[in-house]
Amino acid sequence: MTQIPPITFATRFRGFLPVVIDVETGGFNSQTDALLEIAAVFLDMRSDGTLARGETVRYHVTPFPGANMEAASLAVNGIDPHHPLRPAIPEEDALQRIFREVRNAIRAADCTRAVLVGHNAFFDLNFLNAAVARTQVKRNPFHPFSSFDTATLGGVAFGQTVLMRATLAAGLEWDTASAHSAAYDAERTADLFCTVCNQFQGVFDASRRRLAAMGPLEVEPSVPGDPL
Repeated sequence: MTQIPPITFATRFRGFLPVVIDVETGGFNSQTDALLEIAAVFLDMRSDGTLARGETVRYHVTPFPGANMEAASLAVNGIDPHHPLRPAIPEEDALQRIFREVRNAIRAADCTRAVLVGHNAFFDLNFLNAAVARTQVKRNPFHPFSSFDTATLGGVAFGQTVLMRATLAAGLEWDTASAHSAAYDAERTADLFCTVCNQFQGVFDASRRRLAAMGPLEVEPSVPGDPL
């Protein structure tokens, strides 16, 4: 029987480090609409392999030149992009700062790459990838197309796909007045992801024992860009 290694981020997520990302934007089109806020939430792993929310990093972002900003979107997130006291920084600066923290976390966890965790994760990933392409920032630590989506996980675990409803169904707190800021939504997404992973811990443990009993498995060699 193959010995079961200790649970780490690397063994729990196949060498990938989950990092929660939330963006607030000027619309739904990642190619034309402004990125206005971005937040990253890092996760901690306890000694028993369960997850907990860790540090939050958040930046206000200056709209890129010519960016579209829909009035309806600004009404929802409450952002005034041109407020004189808004501490916004350029997209490139915000991405570089977050990517630096993510790369440090990847090294500390002995992982190979980060994977984005988001609520309707394709939305956040699309805006992240568009900003990377626009600014030509190098060394993006995130997988370009794989993600963990808490809308899906919330639907599977609690029968709810809306972030507020899934959060409440999971027994977590929700403050409507704080919603639609990148930091708050990212933290609630992180709490939801951790709750689902922790409730499925027994399933994960059973699968590890099952695979260990099978011995070494023949797998196809991975190539760059392979999904999770």
